[in-house]
Amino acid sequence: MEAARRALLRKRAGEVARHWPLLAAGLAAAWPGTFTEWAAGRPGNGSLRDGWDLARELRDRGTLPSLGAEELATREAAARYDGRTPPRPRRLPAVARAGGAVAVQLAGRVRLIRPAHR
Repeated sequence: MEAARRALLRKRAGEVARHWPLLAAGLAAAWPGTFTEWAAGRPGNGSLRDGWDLARELRDRGTLPSLGAEELATREAAARYDGRTPPRPRRLPAVARAGGAVAVQLAGRVRLIRPAHR
C-alpha cells in the first residue's frame, strides 16, 4: 500500500509540475519532496489548483522561490481563485505582486514587470 501511495504522489507531483513549471524549477531538487509532503493527506483538486494552493502556502511561509513567485503573481493577475472553486479569468485590470516582480493584467494580457538589477 505504501509503495502505491508514494507512486501516486510522485505522479501527481509530475502533473502539477507540468502546470507550474517555474514553481517546480525554482524548487529544483526539493520539488518532489516539497510537493509530496504538502500533498500527503490532501485530496487532489486538479493539477492547476494543487499547484496554486501549494504556491500560496509556500508564499505564506516565506519559502516560495522567486521563479514560483513570478508564476504565482502572473496567475493571480490573470484569474480569480478563492481556493474552493475553479479559477475564473479576470475581466477588469488587475495587479499582483510577488518576489519583487509585479504582474499586470490589462485587456486579457498579463505582463510581468521585473525590477532593474543594479
